[in-house]
Amino acid sequence: MVVGTIGAIGNGLGMPLMTLLFGELIDSFGNNQFSPNVVKQVSKVCLKFVYLGIGTGVAAFLQVTCWMVTGERQAARIRGLYLKTILRQDIAFFDKETNTGEVIGRMSGDTVLIQDAMGEKVGRFLQLIATFIGGFVIAFIKGWLLTAVMLSAVPLVAAGGAAMAFIIGMMATRGQSAYAKASHIVEQTIGSIRTVASFTGEKQAVSNYKKFLADAYKSGVYEGFASGIGLGIVMLIIFCGYALAVWFGAKMIMEKGYGAGAVVNVFVAVLNASMSLGQASPSMSAFAAGQAAAYKMFQTIERKPEIDAYDPNGIKVEDIHGEIHLKHVYFSYPARPEELIFNGFSLHIPSGTTAALVGQSGSGKSTVISLIERFYDPQAGEVLIDGTNVKEFQLRWIRGKIGLVSQEPVLFASSIKDNIAYGKEAATVEDIRAAAELANAAKFIDKLPQGLDTMVGEHGTQLSGGQKQRIAIARAILKDPRILLLDEATSALDAESERIVQEALDRIMVNRTTVVVAHRLSTVRNADMIAVIHRGKMVEKGTHIELTEDPEGAYSQLIRVNIPDPEHENSQPQEKSPEVPLRRLASLNKPEIPVLLIGCVAAIANGTIFPIFGVLLSSVIKTFFKPFPEMKKDSKFWAVMFVILGLGSLLAIPARSYFFAVAGSKLIRRIRLISFEKVINMEVGWFDEPEHSSGAIGARLSADAASVRALVGDALGLLVQNIATALTGLIIAFVASWQLSFILLALVPLIGMNGYIQMKFMKGTSEDAKMMYEEASQVANDAVGSIRTVASFCAEEKVMELYRKKCEGPMNAGIRQGLISGTGFGVSFFLLFSVYATNFYAGARFVEAGKASFSDVFRVFFALTMASIGISQSSSLAPDSNKAKIATASIFRIIDRKSNIDPSDESGSTLDSVKGEIMIRHVSFKYPSRPDIQIFRDLSLTIHSGKTVALVGESGSGKSTVIALLQRFYDPDSGQITLDGIEIQNLQLKWLRQQMGLVSQEPVLFNDTIRANIAYGKEGNATEAEIITAAELANAHGFISGLQQGYDTVVGERGIQLSGGQKQRVAIARAIIKSPKILLLDEATSALDAESERVVQDALDKVMLSRTTVVVAHRLSTIKNADVIAVVKNGVVVEKGRHETLINIKDGFYASLVQLHTSATTA
Repeated sequence: MVVGTIGAIGNGLGMPLMTLLFGELIDSFGNNQFSPNVVKQVSKVCLKFVYLGIGTGVAAFLQVTCWMVTGERQAARIRGLYLKTILRQDIAFFDKETNTGEVIGRMSGDTVLIQDAMGEKVGRFLQLIATFIGGFVIAFIKGWLLTAVMLSAVPLVAAGGAAMAFIIGMMATRGQSAYAKASHIVEQTIGSIRTVASFTGEKQAVSNYKKFLADAYKSGVYEGFASGIGLGIVMLIIFCGYALAVWFGAKMIMEKGYGAGAVVNVFVAVLNASMSLGQASPSMSAFAAGQAAAYKMFQTIERKPEIDAYDPNGIKVEDIHGEIHLKHVYFSYPARPEELIFNGFSLHIPSGTTAALVGQSGSGKSTVISLIERFYDPQAGEVLIDGTNVKEFQLRWIRGKIGLVSQEPVLFASSIKDNIAYGKEAATVEDIRAAAELANAAKFIDKLPQGLDTMVGEHGTQLSGGQKQRIAIARAILKDPRILLLDEATSALDAESERIVQEALDRIMVNRTTVVVAHRLSTVRNADMIAVIHRGKMVEKGTHIELTEDPEGAYSQLIRVNIPDPEHENSQPQEKSPEVPLRRLASLNKPEIPVLLIGCVAAIANGTIFPIFGVLLSSVIKTFFKPFPEMKKDSKFWAVMFVILGLGSLLAIPARSYFFAVAGSKLIRRIRLISFEKVINMEVGWFDEPEHSSGAIGARLSADAASVRALVGDALGLLVQNIATALTGLIIAFVASWQLSFILLALVPLIGMNGYIQMKFMKGTSEDAKMMYEEASQVANDAVGSIRTVASFCAEEKVMELYRKKCEGPMNAGIRQGLISGTGFGVSFFLLFSVYATNFYAGARFVEAGKASFSDVFRVFFALTMASIGISQSSSLAPDSNKAKIATASIFRIIDRKSNIDPSDESGSTLDSVKGEIMIRHVSFKYPSRPDIQIFRDLSLTIHSGKTVALVGESGSGKSTVIALLQRFYDPDSGQITLDGIEIQNLQLKWLRQQMGLVSQEPVLFNDTIRANIAYGKEGNATEAEIITAAELANAHGFISGLQQGYDTVVGERGIQLSGGQKQRVAIARAIIKSPKILLLDEATSALDAESERVVQDALDKVMLSRTTVVVAHRLSTIKNADVIAVVKNGVVVEKGRHETLINIKDGFYASLVQLHTSATTA
């Protein structure tokens, strides 16, 4: 940074020093206008120019390189810090204050803004400030009085600039918050795309998204307009200042005997200095935006969590025995402080024993586990381990002694090996193998093509439920915990997997304190103590045998309703972004053509300002060498001209920036909408690919659209303006002296070449950086989405490590980019000064030969310099336009991709009345993301209208896949599926999905009110009465009315604020309100305890009447009454019939599955 600062200051001083030489030049020209030694005098000065050029070039290189490198490093450091802080927050923070979408948005969007504010822009700012100060120092030395007069304008300019920066900053903050909301919608929608697709909720998502984009659009336009007006006023003040100076300068020459060169020197010095202030405004606005972003991020970074995983204080004992004691605990979740979960709850678990917690859904069983893990602290009472309050232990250490296996196992998007290694620092492959063996996972891992190195996909979507669960158990085993917490660890498995997993658990439960939360009593029987919890109170405790003796007791009641009992599967080509012609981008902006045209006219007017200014200047210089009476008259005339120019710029600048802001903001809005609509209508298989995960797409929509806007809004305006500047400049120059202009023109390509080479280099680097950062943000997305798991495995460091690794690539790329642009920057400065030197030398020759007058030389010089100043300002946009090109490509790639199964496609027939007769004929299928694993090989099945068909089979046999195919999430590779005799590919997709109601195993709710979640089934337009009827049918009305806000209760991200049973009933209500002809139940009750299951099952029985129903289930209770039971194994149906028939087939698959169940239940 220090070297960079020195470089910047050196570079900044280059310009003021040049003005000194410039003054010398004018005098040597003006005074030797008609004498023979013009050339000799001038060439002395010209040499000095060359020396100055070399010095400045070196300084510029140092400045740019050092600052770009710092910017990259700082941004990486802040990203790391932010993620680290987010990971150390207590769980309550995630319930209340943030969500995954926001974290990703901040990490990708806001850090870019901060990097902007901390990197190269700082160097540029220092350089400009140095120019500013240097300029005034020289001006004061040369002519203090004149400088003082000119300075009178500066406070005004500064005030204008400050006001402008303030307004822009405010607008930027507003825009950012609107975008954060929009990106949350994206995250939610894509994170639960199957639900969206199944309920044809695409339109709804888009209209929500539209709402938030409209706010952002408004603030974008305001921002543009405000900055334009600000700049316009500043220019007006500056030009008026010049008018004053011309008049006053003439006066000084006449009265105080100033030399003309000195006057012009002061003039140019002040001009340069004030220009540099004007150019500092983009840096200022970057600082303002960076500040807004940094404020938000540092707010989070500085937040001290109440429960801090990084806190080194606290006791560490040699080892713990694992005795757990909850004493008089009062607790309510921070996100719902008004609902007390525990009201003076006490529980004692002696060390080395197994305690089981049973009770209804929502009774607070899982809360006990959250308290032992210290995800939350109780409001009153205490949680003791070995007689010491948990709060007194060092948090990391105590969590290291506790192993958690939860109901929805959370895996990270990396390899199986990494996932197991989360359990322990520095685990060897042998340890990992051993843990996998113990968890009965080794067998299926070895079968996978890459074994332990198989990637598991976002949220573990590439594995079936049972497989995920076993990996999660291996992860807990590896930790070798003293206390094992099993939160419904086997509920989501079928009998076969459950037996395997249960065996694994039994092996590791030996001589550890184990707390089991379960619904299925089969898992609880062997516990040393069973505690029955009801509404946050413990109503009974004892062993299975003791508790069953009281037939009226709560436990016996639970047993009566509990009768013995899910899975998912899922999967990626890479695409390279093609070059996108600007024409395509322009065509997207077509509706704004009138606006853009007005903007262009304004931009042209804007462009002519500088060259005209150059003409005025050279005329003024000429005036200064005239006899006094003429000088007096002319100086007044030119002063008036300056004022007129100022007024012109006051009109042109705001007009340009306003019209382009409108066009740009509209474009950004259109692009985001189009891409979002596109994305949302992709086939489900598309989202299985890692680069289309919710985090990556969210980042794409926010960052890319912004870069594209820069291209159209800002860059296009500047482009037009520059062309205008260049043309005007050239015309003026050629009119003045065509020979000299030609010489100069020959040198211009040098500068151009240099700029071009720089652009080429810039291009290669930013593309790779973008890909790499997307990967890194996926790591963050996973970690934040499953913060409980991260916390319970103290894996914060692990995540950070992974994140750092993923960030290294982009950082190095950034540093390389810094070196390249630095070199280019330095060379261009050197060339610039050399060109100046040549110009004046040649000019002197022409004057000597009498081919040109002295004012002509300056007119050519000023017209061209002013033109090139204007142009160089715009070429500073080159890196931006590059980014924008890449971004555009990535956006068009989304827009151009045809969805293989497109819900927005209106073609296809619809039936007037649906009977619900489904035929599956000879279907074979593999998931597109795992083409090597065949799921179905010739599956045939007929489902008669109004009948219930149950699919049973082992975990991973493809039962859930049938449901995915019926809804056309995927199309089969061969074979056909028909509805009422018509192939479903020929039916209109949206209509087809509306005929089906899906209730799946992990119901996905949106972060909205319960009312909105139910109404979602009817695309959001359901009446209150319909909603309540649906809720009553789903047995949900009772618990909803019991909540404090009733139907207006917000369910939290992914429905986290409701218990499993409650979520499931809301999801059922959502399916019912559609009144579907076909009901698809994918393990709809598997994750519920017996009591909720009975309630939900009742609800389902009510709804299943006279509808075609397809049930996927593990628990026999849900299947017994089905009209047909189909047993799926190895991708084909091996048996089908009614329960009574199948059970009597000797050694049949079904009979053995039932046998398994019964033995599991009676064991």
